[in-house]
Amino acid sequence: MLYGVLKWVVIGPWLRIVYRPKVEGLSNIPKRGAAIIASNHVSFSDSIFLPLVVSRKIIFIAKSDYFTGKGIKGFFTRLFFSGVGAIPVDRTGGKAAHGALETGLRVLGEGDLFGIYPEGTRSPDGRLYRGKTGVARLALQAQSPVIPVAMLNTGELQPIGKRLPKIGRVRISIGEPIDFSRYEGLAGDRTVERAVTDQIMYALMELSGQDYIDEYAIKAKALKQQADESTAEAERVRLERGRRDGD
Repeated sequence: MLYGVLKWVVIGPWLRIVYRPKVEGLSNIPKRGAAIIASNHVSFSDSIFLPLVVSRKIIFIAKSDYFTGKGIKGFFTRLFFSGVGAIPVDRTGGKAAHGALETGLRVLGEGDLFGIYPEGTRSPDGRLYRGKTGVARLALQAQSPVIPVAMLNTGELQPIGKRLPKIGRVRISIGEPIDFSRYEGLAGDRTVERAVTDQIMYALMELSGQDYIDEYAIKAKALKQQADESTAEAERVRLERGRRDGD
């Protein structure tokens, strides 16, 4: 119920007025039946604007941190994600995410839309990164079509670290459903699952126009953090030397 209230009464109308979402390919979302919505992920607000433009409810997975935060911010974050039916997922490894993927199969088995970000996390720099094969496992086990969706400028409106998106028109491109029924019975075959995932990522690259990087985004984030920490440490040392020389 909270999902409907937020979307149609409390938040949705204002977001439509302020951000005027422009959507291409909306007719590619089926009016009924199960489907996997596979989107690139460039901004926190992706999980807000995509469900806003699709009339049917999309059930997403979300990192478990959103459900365990402390204080007032943690309370409202937990309330929001729980209210919109998001499923918590531990991103520390494939086994830890097994429960969330099983829940995804249940959602699809009930004929609903299941949203997933194949990259596993937000892009650290706006580029498109290697997809994790969980999306392929879902598609093959559930025998559900995959609909690629590109969020085109939400990363510019709300970069990582920015609490609220800037005012601007949100643009979204929805591709045609991809049918993987030819691989029926091959769920669990790593080669097939990688091929299916790569096909989905290629579709996302074509829709979004992003440069593709053949490595996982979580690794790129870790390397970026290390580089930032090294730069900060070098700057601290430089300033310390400057103070000593000044003395």
